[in-house]
Amino acid sequence: MAMQEHDPGVMMAKASLMSSTWTETMKLLEPIGIDRWPYELSLRYGMRDALTCSVGRRWLVAYWSPKVLCDVLTQPMRIILLAAASFAALRLEQLTHHDPRWLGKRARITARELAVLRLVSTGRRTDEIAKVLDLGEETVRSHLKKVQGKLGVRNRAQAAAEAVRQHLIP
Repeated sequence: MAMQEHDPGVMMAKASLMSSTWTETMKLLEPIGIDRWPYELSLRYGMRDALTCSVGRRWLVAYWSPKVLCDVLTQPMRIILLAAASFAALRLEQLTHHDPRWLGKRARITARELAVLRLVSTGRRTDEIAKVLDLGEETVRSHLKKVQGKLGVRNRAQAAAEAVRQHLIP
C-alpha cells in the first residue's frame, strides 16, 4: 500500500496521473540530502531504476530494473505496464477485502480548522493566527493538533501541504 512517505519518487507517483521512472523523478526534483537515501540504497543493492505507477490513489506498484528505464521504455510499453499494475492492484483489492467507499474519502475538517490551516499555509505563527481569528493560542494549537490527526500528518507544514494537495485550501 502507498504509505505516507517522504520519498520524492513516492510523492511524485501519488501526485501524478502518469507513471514516472526514478531517473525522470531525480532529474525533475533534484533531491538532496535525506531525500536521496532511497535512491542511494537501491543503487547499493543493484536496482538502477524503477517505474512507479500509482493506481487508484491507494496502491503504488513499482517495476524494478538493473538498467536505466527512461532510455528503454516507449509510451506503448508504459501503457502496458500501467495496465498490468492496475490488474495487480485490482487483485490486491480483492485479497485485502478493503471497503471501496474509502477511495476519495476526505477528512471532515471543521470551518474553524480550515481557517487555521489557511493561515498556517500563509506562514502565520500561532500567536498571529490567534489574533486574526480572535481565539486563544491554546485553541489554535488544539485545532492544529486535531487537523493533523485528521489528515494523518506530523506537523503544521505537512498539514498545510496536505490540505493544498487535497484541494481543501488554495
